[in-house]
Amino acid sequence: MSRIVYVNGRYVPEEQAVISVFDRGFLMADAVYEVTAVLDGRLVDFAGHMARLHRSLGELDMGIPVNDAELEAIHRELMARNALREGGIYLQVTRGAADRDFVFPDDAVPGLVLFTQAREIAASPLAERGMKVISIPDIRWGRRDIKTVQLLAPSLGKMQAKRAGKDDAWLVEDGMVTEGTSNNAHIVTRDGTLVTRGLSNAILHGITRASVLAFARETGTRVEERAFSVAEAQQAAEAFITSASAFVMPVVEIDGVPVGDGVPGPVAKRLRAIYIEESLKQAV
Repeated sequence: MSRIVYVNGRYVPEEQAVISVFDRGFLMADAVYEVTAVLDGRLVDFAGHMARLHRSLGELDMGIPVNDAELEAIHRELMARNALREGGIYLQVTRGAADRDFVFPDDAVPGLVLFTQAREIAASPLAERGMKVISIPDIRWGRRDIKTVQLLAPSLGKMQAKRAGKDDAWLVEDGMVTEGTSNNAHIVTRDGTLVTRGLSNAILHGITRASVLAFARETGTRVEERAFSVAEAQQAAEAFITSASAFVMPVVEIDGVPVGDGVPGPVAKRLRAIYIEESLKQAV
């Protein structure tokens, strides 16, 4: 059975979902997005995703045609219509349709698209074996803190990793890791300190990242928010990534060098278990 998707006020089968060829999200990647995880038929970190959505919209001086209560209702309707119990819901807001011009119009009506993706997250086989990543130059634009749909560079990075027989890529700028192609990067030093890059325009302000760092501090793990190099990551005791679609995912190899013992480490496994447990408690 075809998925039901939401497009500009209508719930339609995916085969009938259309947008204007003049939509600026299509023409110029003039759009922002969020992905909210679904566990046990409930939304994970929904308030955090809505807060970041509004931040992204504000940074681009972009509107949205519905309020947060209406957005939540759309999410729930899509879960119901598609019988979604585990996976994610993708939301995209575009500036709207207008004749092609670099200068955007003041009167464009924002576009809104949402759809579901069913996938196994909590019991992911990748979490059991751990990810293998390569490092590549970070060629993205300078405002990575805005969650835009400008995803060509991350897509190319993931394809480069796939061709190398690996699971993903970590992006490097000025000798330091910024983040993964679609996730935040973390390491655990030999003395047990969790290290991850601090918030700035250089990285996405991950919702899962924030929750995991809070859980780490609550359980007594020392956290340092600073940049680290690929070499430091390769010498770390553990490494992992965080994202809404992967939660906490161990990284066991970087550029062919095993991290720690080359298997998922205890800190990553513990934080993953805590995150899933707390998400099930707090999901709405």
